[in-house]
Amino acid sequence: MKGRCIIVSAPSGSGKSTIVQYLMQEHPEFHLAFSISATSRPPRGKEQNGVEYFFLSPEEFRNKIEANEFLEYEEVYADRFYGTLKAQVERQLESGQNVVFDVDVKGGCNIKQYYGERALSIFIQPPSVDELRRRLVSRATDDAEQIERRLAKAEEEMSYAPRFDKILVNDDLETAKQEAVAILRDFLQS
Repeated sequence: MKGRCIIVSAPSGSGKSTIVQYLMQEHPEFHLAFSISATSRPPRGKEQNGVEYFFLSPEEFRNKIEANEFLEYEEVYADRFYGTLKAQVERQLESGQNVVFDVDVKGGCNIKQYYGERALSIFIQPPSVDELRRRLVSRATDDAEQIERRLAKAEEEMSYAPRFDKILVNDDLETAKQEAVAILRDFLQS
């Protein structure tokens, strides 16, 4: 049976990665697999082509953009691209995997538009901007300036929430995990 798409977007600090990892590790019955993105940056450490990313030169990336081979892509810095290849996602779906996309809000909207009813888009939202600030500060991974940039970006990202199929407010992580399980179960059984 052909797989389906699960798109998850959220502002930094909303708990998206924690919830996605929980679903993938604790619920094998969902047959979830991450989409493998393409990037024009060089491999880091022990990263392997086709495992963590598909590593392309900036020129190869641009050629694939011109050929309309991406579901979504972004040029983060000059010549530093990230994107999702249509052919790779189709291979994963054909093999029966339910493909998880951990993407920004614009990429999430593009993927949802492309796949329509075959995709479920979930926006994970913090209970408030103040709570998001508290979480980012308690992480202790960013300086004050980076936190302010992340918060400004988060406010813009939250304006996209109504475009998603489901909004999951993560004010209690255990509750949010169980709500995510219920949302996925409903979607995959429909």
